[in-house]
Amino acid sequence: MTDYDAILFDNDGVLVEPPSRETLREAARTAFEAVGVDDADERHVEDVMYGVTPELLGRVCDHYGLDRAAFWEARDRRAAAAQRTEFREGERDRYDDVAALADLDHDFGVVSSNQHLTIEFVVEFFGFEELFDTYYGRELTVESVRRKKPNPHYLERALADLDTESALFVGDSESDVEAADRAGLDSAFVRRSHRADLELSVDPTYEVEDLWGVAEIAGRT
Repeated sequence: MTDYDAILFDNDGVLVEPPSRETLREAARTAFEAVGVDDADERHVEDVMYGVTPELLGRVCDHYGLDRAAFWEARDRRAAAAQRTEFREGERDRYDDVAALADLDHDFGVVSSNQHLTIEFVVEFFGFEELFDTYYGRELTVESVRRKKPNPHYLERALADLDTESALFVGDSESDVEAADRAGLDSAFVRRSHRADLELSVDPTYEVEDLWGVAEIAGRT
């Protein structure tokens, strides 16, 4: 077992419930409308609502003759605004087992592929300021799409903030496990109900059902 100085967490599906697909779909659809495309193909809406790559974004924007930077900022701002509404209206919440972290003597950070605007809101809305020492999401730029996980860019920034290389990264996706590997970190995959049937092609260091499982790992290292 490794004695970790810090624990880093993905946000959506780990600390808070993930956004609904319909919320992300509507944000993508209205982003097209904001840049003058009122009849975007539903396949292109799906392409940019979740898991978009720079290459895919480029093909979609080229199809409509759109400026990539302007469209992506429109998409991200609408996605962030829609997610704030989900939280404020009680459609989305934190997980109760975040309480498991209270008794751990570690530095904590958040590293998400969601917008930094959204992560800032989550930290303030749920009173996480005292819990997390650093947190990162993506800037509203095309370049940030290249930096999202499994790229370890934001993980490495969080590690630098905490002045440690001995950390555990907790996530709920294959890209989280891959990002941890690339950063030289151990990983804990949280198999919540929305990941019950997910088959990973990479092996996390640990697999747990919830954050109580993470606390058990950290408490016995």
